[in-house]
Amino acid sequence: MPSLFQVVCVGVVTIDALALVDRYPAADERVVGDQIAIVGGGPAANAAVVLARQGIPVAFVGRVGADSAGEQAVRLLELEGVDVSGVMRDAATPTQASCVVVSTENKTRAISTLAVPPLPSLAEMGSRAVELVRSAEWVHTDHLGFGPVADLLSTMSPSDRPRLAVDAGNQVAALDVSLLDLYIPTTTSLAAQYGQPDTDHGVEEAARLALAEGARAVVATNGSEGSTAWWSAQFAPGREPGRVHVSAATGIDILSTLGAGDVFHGALLSALCRGLDWPEALRQSNDTAALSCRALDGRSAVPTLDELLTLSPR
Repeated sequence: MPSLFQVVCVGVVTIDALALVDRYPAADERVVGDQIAIVGGGPAANAAVVLARQGIPVAFVGRVGADSAGEQAVRLLELEGVDVSGVMRDAATPTQASCVVVSTENKTRAISTLAVPPLPSLAEMGSRAVELVRSAEWVHTDHLGFGPVADLLSTMSPSDRPRLAVDAGNQVAALDVSLLDLYIPTTTSLAAQYGQPDTDHGVEEAARLALAEGARAVVATNGSEGSTAWWSAQFAPGREPGRVHVSAATGIDILSTLGAGDVFHGALLSALCRGLDWPEALRQSNDTAALSCRALDGRSAVPTLDELLTLSPR
């Protein structure tokens, strides 16, 4: 059955309270902030926003509580043009929320968050969630979305499965790399996954092992150092396997890197859905993530496709 949505993102959605301060307060100290914002967040949800802004039909599947925070989280996605018909409202689980303080002095952030319980199966999330995932061209999951999606895909024949991308910046429980068309860790998490040192050689060896294990493509992100892709012939039949590194964008005033990894993942899926080759896909993904860092949160400065092509610093 053809999908109405090119990409379905499965995983975490949150409501975040953000504060921008010159420096972190000491114990019992009151510090006046430069900005305070209440925003939507979550790895899979942020990726969905990027896809919507860049014109890719996208749906989000996840869970919120039956509370005002949950309704706000869902409404923020709807306002971006993300389909939320597969979101579960769960009265037994509060909506995930975080408090984040960003220091301009240290260029770091401190995060306090509620515990995130595992997601239920897609069947428990509802028939619409199952329908969306089964009929998508691509499914993109974060660390909590992988398990439910992998369980569903295991019931489908390989020829009928959607292509699967996983944000592996956080540890993914029971990760089965052989299911992945696109494996997107940080360089640090990629090296750790395969017991390699966090060095250039160790990361290269870890990528080789991931491809040998069955991943069709691996893209490792490394912040200001840019991103690197390795791919097998299975990723695009008829094309040769290869590797490419693209440096990060420069010349952009960075306010906060909160959510930049999530933004990169959404932009990469956007680029691949639009048929770009690997060097251009990485360039646009790096640039989209860098441009998102102009704002305190991970969404408000995400460029549309037209804005990206206009504002790209390259």
